[in-house]
Amino acid sequence: MKRLFIFLFLISLAISLNAQWVSPGDGITYTLPDLVAATEGVVTNDGTVFTIHQDLTISHSDVLLIDNQVTRIDAPGVLITIKGSFNCSHTGDRVKLYGTETQPFSMRFENASNCLLRKMYLSDGAGIQLIESEVTFDDVKFVYFTTDYCHSVIDIFNCDPIINNCYFMLNEGAAISSPANGQSSPQITGCELDANVDGLNVPQINLGPGGDDTIRIVGNNIHGTWATFHTGGISVADLMGVGDTKVLLKDNIVKDGRYGYNQQGQTISSVIISNQFINNNHEDNPMNGGSGISIYGTSTNNKAILRNNVITGNLWGITAIYLHDIDLGNEDDWGRNEIHNNGNGGVTYDLYNNATCDIMAVGNNWGTTQEAEVEDHIFHQVDDPSLGRVTFIPFVGYDQIEEITASEIDLTKADIYTLTGQRVNYSESLKPGVYIVITEQNANKIVIQ
Repeated sequence: MKRLFIFLFLISLAISLNAQWVSPGDGITYTLPDLVAATEGVVTNDGTVFTIHQDLTISHSDVLLIDNQVTRIDAPGVLITIKGSFNCSHTGDRVKLYGTETQPFSMRFENASNCLLRKMYLSDGAGIQLIESEVTFDDVKFVYFTTDYCHSVIDIFNCDPIINNCYFMLNEGAAISSPANGQSSPQITGCELDANVDGLNVPQINLGPGGDDTIRIVGNNIHGTWATFHTGGISVADLMGVGDTKVLLKDNIVKDGRYGYNQQGQTISSVIISNQFINNNHEDNPMNGGSGISIYGTSTNNKAILRNNVITGNLWGITAIYLHDIDLGNEDDWGRNEIHNNGNGGVTYDLYNNATCDIMAVGNNWGTTQEAEVEDHIFHQVDDPSLGRVTFIPFVGYDQIEEITASEIDLTKADIYTLTGQRVNYSESLKPGVYIVITEQNANKIVIQ
């Protein structure tokens, strides 16, 4: 009898530990005080803190509303699943949701709709999973998340969340990620990402292929911060050629990490404008990383347009690998990128074209007005005939040369180039236009009329 009692007690304890409360799906909006009354002890309140003791599911058509009555929620070891809606549009003090170091909470949004998390502080979580759920995070702070439930703080699958004005710091995994077998186009704007990813070769924003919308990563500060953190900044990869990924990368500061931005695979088209990629040099072996920007194309439909970026202090400025279609500036639309003081092993590598594809890179600032110095800082066909050529003339500073007409110089003692860097044979008739003339003494711009 005693053994039977102990056995029944253990069964009862196991059932209790694995119990959960599921809302009935009747279209009801629940506040936490409502759940205290409805869940028979699953949710309690001691007067100041609401505690969720067991797994909690809000079913389809039901809503969980976090109103101004709530300032703190404890949910140690609990999974909160939202299949209906979640609304925390707080106007009072920031709502704090805590797990513990040994019992982190986790959240799962599954086919949920109209979900808003605003003005929250989430600590000691195990991850937030978004599955085909449109969720907005606005002014939310995420700290001390583990990877026990997700690969990152926010895992995205086949949805386009809005992540605005949020703060991610000291989390074990990436801040935001999406897998290679889904299509998601998050909007990540105005966020601060600082020292996430604990010693792993993972970027702080780690995205797979995009959906129908454009992936927008705009106005964020992404810091590696500590030399012991060898994490990258941003990566967008489509290794399987899924769909057509479009990326806007604008007004971000990405610094002090293992690398700045990595774009890899195919069917990716990116516009990279007015970003700063600074001192991304926390990589012990330069052969494994350290680029301000890396474009690694498995086909030439991996495209990138770069304008007005600052790329400095990295082990490599820009690396172009295998097949790609990169536009760093042309005659009609100068690049205006600042690319200088990048290098490793005592050698400057501002642009490394490790591919057979040519690159137009007209109108950039290479930190010098001397053509020979710019050439020395670019690795391309001139250094290895099997590689594509980088056309970098004219560049900022080089174009400020004196203009003269053809009648003012002896053409038999000069070399003439188009503004795209192609040498021309002036024994034939030249079309009207502007050309670069290099004599033994200097370089000038010649006008043929």
